[in-house]
Amino acid sequence: MTRARRLARFAPLVLLAILTAAPTAAAQPAKPAAAPPGTSATPAARPARPAAEGCVTCHLEIGDERLAQPAKLFDGDIHKAKGFGCVACHGGDGKSTDLEAMDPAKGYIGKPGRQQVAQVCGRCHSDARFMKQYNPALRVDQVAEYATSVHGRRLRELADPKVATCGSCHPAHSIKPPSDPASSVHPLRVARTCGACHADATTMAGYKIPTDQLAKYTESVHWKTMSAKGDLSAPTCNDCHGNHGAAPPGISWVGNVCGQCHTVMADLFAKSVHARAFRDLGVPGCAACHENHDVQPASTEMLGLGGRAICSTCHEAKSKGGRAALEMRGIIDGLRKERDHASEILERAEQAGMEVSQARFDLNGANDALVKARAAVHAFKVDAVKKEADAGLGIAQKAYERGVRALEELRFRRTGLVVSLVIIVVLIAGLVLKLRQLERRTGSPVKG
Repeated sequence: MTRARRLARFAPLVLLAILTAAPTAAAQPAKPAAAPPGTSATPAARPARPAAEGCVTCHLEIGDERLAQPAKLFDGDIHKAKGFGCVACHGGDGKSTDLEAMDPAKGYIGKPGRQQVAQVCGRCHSDARFMKQYNPALRVDQVAEYATSVHGRRLRELADPKVATCGSCHPAHSIKPPSDPASSVHPLRVARTCGACHADATTMAGYKIPTDQLAKYTESVHWKTMSAKGDLSAPTCNDCHGNHGAAPPGISWVGNVCGQCHTVMADLFAKSVHARAFRDLGVPGCAACHENHDVQPASTEMLGLGGRAICSTCHEAKSKGGRAALEMRGIIDGLRKERDHASEILERAEQAGMEVSQARFDLNGANDALVKARAAVHAFKVDAVKKEADAGLGIAQKAYERGVRALEELRFRRTGLVVSLVIIVVLIAGLVLKLRQLERRTGSPVKG
């Protein structure tokens, strides 16, 4: 069959495809393809692996890029890799080469409308028995979660034409697993995917939501840990906001979100006076001091009342909180100073050739104590910080004393060496003088 005859044969199909591609109610029967949100489809509604489909052939040869592009993209889609074709999502009869291929009576729905997308995806992804055949670890509550999300509620209650649906984050026809670096939901690409909407002032107009989150996040310690250090476990958008059940963390549970990773700090903060005060004031916990999207590396300089310290935001120098902040800062600075002092003297001893490896190893305990003391700040109690710091001070003091002894031993050795050299020189000199005396007595050189 020539290309011209093939195009002529498929012309009616193209016309019908273009008409059904428009997301209108008239062009998209909702019933044949969609199951109610949060429920599994009946076995009859669940797609089966097609033996062969002619959809791609037609779409690639028809000469309309709008219809060809999906077919081109689908070649790298995870669904195709698992053996699914066009009919799995769009319905119809993939084996037919005439208008019956897109017959609504055969389940053809064309391009799913915004209200249909989650239901179409959920026919498979909400069916645990079906999904276990392909990925037993994949969650099957995505549709139910989406229904509770800000996105899902706005779609259901307001028919918001800009709100995100499945295809907003998982581009139709080119879906890849999250482990694939090219996937739109790979950890390194999640922020960019969310930012496609949330960093676009035009898209977000009318929502009263800032659009600088992406810019701030890319300056944060979280993003730098992920992108520069290669730690893909570092948090990105969906770690804090959720993905299918996306929602902004409420003021009363920001600490629980951060505490998923920072467990020690979260436990201390939850029992502190600040936790109660922040809730009463409507202040979002951790974010009050560390920000949210542009989180910077925590440092001792944040504690106290001067310079980069943030305690002065709420506390004056003469207040109880201000005095406590200064005292905690002094304790931590004192431990750090003693640790550095001990490390310096041990390094001097080691460079001089003394064996101090055990002392240097023990000094790691002071480093651990410093970390614990900084974490204890989240209890906002001087005694809690002092308890951790005192343990480190004891370790640092012992390490310093070991360094002192090593240097004293070095001096003793050097002194002994000098004395030994002096004695040897004196003996040699005495031997030379004795030999010369013997030579003068005998009148001839003394032979050895």
